[in-house]
Amino acid sequence: MTPSFLRAFAVAVCLLIGVQAQAQNKIKVACVGNSITAGTRLKQTYPMALQQLLGESFEVRNYGVGSRTLLKKGDFPYWKEAQYQDALGWQPDIVIIKLGTNDSKPQNWKFKDEFVPNYVELVNSFQNLPSKPKVYVCLPLPAFEDKWGITGSIVKNEIIPAVQQVARQTKAQTIDLYTPFLGKASLTYDAIHPNEEGAALLAAEVRKALPKKMKKKAKRSKAV
Repeated sequence: MTPSFLRAFAVAVCLLIGVQAQAQNKIKVACVGNSITAGTRLKQTYPMALQQLLGESFEVRNYGVGSRTLLKKGDFPYWKEAQYQDALGWQPDIVIIKLGTNDSKPQNWKFKDEFVPNYVELVNSFQNLPSKPKVYVCLPLPAFEDKWGITGSIVKNEIIPAVQQVARQTKAQTIDLYTPFLGKASLTYDAIHPNEEGAALLAAEVRKALPKKMKKKAKRSKAV
């Protein structure tokens, strides 16, 4: 091998190591949720907008799945989805959970007594990861119309207090996504799902709730 080839090879190896080190040093943010997180019909979802707000020191991944419930006995439980297992396996540093809207449907809310225990279990499943992520639970957006079974009064009067109870029990932080959207039905495209402007507001509220300065843990425990 010629000296010039060896120099080029050494430079390439150093660049590769640098890229890998940079990726490992990023703060990993997992966005867990239903179609509001998945970003049905949107070119820019709220996790994408959050990535722009947080910058290159973070990696934001979207683990949202449409129509999913927090309730294990709901019609489409998030628990059964591959995205849930993927989120756990990614070992995130921060977890944003935005679930509850679909739980307000009659066929789901008949199991309301299990909502808090199920939610506590979901939060704990992330808190107990070797990466020890900071978990945030979101108060759902307002439902500006009752449709597809989603019931605005249940979201406001029953699900929001239940999420607040989960936050107290698990010591998770709460992000209020209900209040900032009040009176702003124009930020949705169907009275339930945020449009791109609404997704931008949602991302801004999530970013506002995160600490101003965040550092990735220097060491991680090995997964067993």
